[in-house]
Amino acid sequence: MRVLYFAWVKQHVGVAEEEVAPPPEVRDVAGLIDWLAGRSPGHAAAFANRKTIRAAVNQDFAGPDHPVTAGDEIAFFPPVTGG
Repeated sequence: MRVLYFAWVKQHVGVAEEEVAPPPEVRDVAGLIDWLAGRSPGHAAAFANRKTIRAAVNQDFAGPDHPVTAGDEIAFFPPVTGG
């Protein structure tokens, strides 16, 4: 699973992307966030306020209950506004 981080999420985590292999019980975006938050203090800081994180799975916006599987690309980023 490829995980991409953007903006301040990337700053907290310390990398722009990483390959991860979460345990089988991680089945959705929310579970992935929970698991990632336990990987390091930077991950914990990035995901501390989950209401400020948006996700995309395979380049489509996804909510917390969206399924994730091995081979997916998941991106995490702050809310985006247009103008």
